[in-house]
Amino acid sequence: MTLRRLWIATIAAYALQPFAGMARAQEASLVSVNTARGAKQAFILIKPEKPTASVVLFAGGLGKLGLKSGTTMAWGRLNFLVRVREQFAAQGFMVAVVDAPSDRAQQGMPGSFRMTPGHARDIGAVADYLKKQANIPVWLVGTSLGTFSSANGAIALKNVDGLVLTSTITRTQPKWPIRRTHPDAVASMRLSAVTVPALIVSHKDDGCAVTPAADGQKLARRLSKSRKVEVATVEGGKPPENDDPCEAMTQHGFLGIEDQVVARIAAFIKAN
Repeated sequence: MTLRRLWIATIAAYALQPFAGMARAQEASLVSVNTARGAKQAFILIKPEKPTASVVLFAGGLGKLGLKSGTTMAWGRLNFLVRVREQFAAQGFMVAVVDAPSDRAQQGMPGSFRMTPGHARDIGAVADYLKKQANIPVWLVGTSLGTFSSANGAIALKNVDGLVLTSTITRTQPKWPIRRTHPDAVASMRLSAVTVPALIVSHKDDGCAVTPAADGQKLARRLSKSRKVEVATVEGGKPPENDDPCEAMTQHGFLGIEDQVVARIAAFIKAN
């Protein structure tokens, strides 16, 4: 081999190093399943060749992604969990990014709906589908308002193996209808019914008034029956790109440290 060819081969080898060990995934597809209450539940599916676990990702806001294909959506492209979906697949996880169900396509999913038994059954239909694709653990991962969904599924379902809460809503605004029954939002849910392992991830500088990092320990205490609970508080990242601290492109959405947060979540899932 000439010196020039050796040099080219060496550079190519170093260029490929960041991708070593990353799981190859099939092209993202759009899947829709029928739920027990007669709705259709759509989600993006990304399936690596040999997945070790499945993660069901719940975006924040009203969660009405308006999925048109495995890559096209009307809303949510910048949401933390939506924008890192390929990174979860690269960790060797089968990924489902959940849209609002068909009967909530217009109004979306506020916290009051996300806590209902009907929504839990919708989540269960997604988990059943994933289990049929591969008999591996299913973890529910929510961010911001999506933490109502992931917590509800972990409370109600038997076919769920783990829970991850990121930027969890633990405070309520005076105008929110759930304030009377759930003043501590997700922390007021029946978290003592969760028995699966649970990870709580917050950003130290999250400026959103309803998701303070300081409430991580309160959540952990209320997950009293979980087999294992860990609280991870991260810091750093990029300056906010939104004026509203509750928007995705801020510390609330782990801007600039997405890789670090996904790796932390993946490590907990793989260890449990």
